[in-house]
Amino acid sequence: MSEYQVIGTIIAAFAVAGVLAYILTPFVKRFAHKVGAIDVPKDNRRMHKVPIPRMGGLAIFIAFLCAMLIFADFDEQLLSILLGATIIVVLGIFDDIMALGAKLKFVVQIVAAAIPVCAGGLKIAMFTNLNPFSENPYFNLGIFAIPVTIIWIVGITNAVNLIDGLDGLAVGVSSIAALTMLAVGLLTNDMAVAVAMAALTGACIGFMPYNINPAKIFMGDTGSTFLGYMLATMSIQGMFKFYAVISFAVPFLILGLPIFDTAFAITRRVLSGRSPMSPDRGHVHHRLMDMGFNQKQSVAILYAISGTLGLAAVVLTSRGEVKAMVLVLAVIIAIAVGAKIVLSVDKHLNAEHHNTAGQPNLPESEEKDTESDEKD
Repeated sequence: MSEYQVIGTIIAAFAVAGVLAYILTPFVKRFAHKVGAIDVPKDNRRMHKVPIPRMGGLAIFIAFLCAMLIFADFDEQLLSILLGATIIVVLGIFDDIMALGAKLKFVVQIVAAAIPVCAGGLKIAMFTNLNPFSENPYFNLGIFAIPVTIIWIVGITNAVNLIDGLDGLAVGVSSIAALTMLAVGLLTNDMAVAVAMAALTGACIGFMPYNINPAKIFMGDTGSTFLGYMLATMSIQGMFKFYAVISFAVPFLILGLPIFDTAFAITRRVLSGRSPMSPDRGHVHHRLMDMGFNQKQSVAILYAISGTLGLAAVVLTSRGEVKAMVLVLAVIIAIAVGAKIVLSVDKHLNAEHHNTAGQPNLPESEEKDTESDEKD
């Protein structure tokens, strides 16, 4: 395939998925109303004041699948990935309608992750050996390849779900991650990953006009878990398989924001003696809101952080001494911004707690919440 054909296929997959997602979302919205997939603001923890349909991720999935059927070259591995993704979407639909239990969802997610691993041979077999005293440049996971891969897929699936807390946040961060994987796929001549990520990016952007603040429809677990699953599996297919330093660093940079937020949430909850799955207002987007930023500002800041990490991943893939220095600088900036958010909000909340001690009313920051607190 010539260079022009590659570019044409990428643009076509992006455009078809984007147009279909934009056209299908109003139909999915009406379907969500009919089946009762509605997010009702039952208390002041919700930011929206009127019932809003969820399950918008169904439009993303259908648009993505149609584009893939037209432009992708299917093999056994890709088919197994799409089968697992379909299971994730069906699970999300039922969850958006009737709010399934966490244990059931976790079991089904493991099954969906195991399908491409066991049937399609999708594995994180080895990555760069970080031991400076070892003569072997690569570390082989051996029998641990299967559980490590399943843990990665399930973890990223839920990580994207957990950041789905502000209008347009999860779909935007996923778009940036998919676009980054598209660029890496082109740089490494991996057409399968490039086409899939072009379709996924297009589907996300086609849905975005309905999901940005003020949202007309939420993508629900149907969308957030599907996006997380696809990003996780395609990161393995496209990046972990290269036995070089990029095989370890690039996926972590591309998915850095949801990984950091999830890891921070689990650590925070465990240290406070609570269940890792218990909901709280400690996510990065919550902290931005508590600092005084509105929804659009908070989402824009997180887009910028995610974009910076994505740019760093592309720079690392293309290598070069100067580019590596840019990479280090970008990562330092992203870490500094994240640390500033965490420390500043802690001080802000502590001061607010002392100022409102003994008052019966909740502080204003407690009234600002997101659609996904109960999904944590």
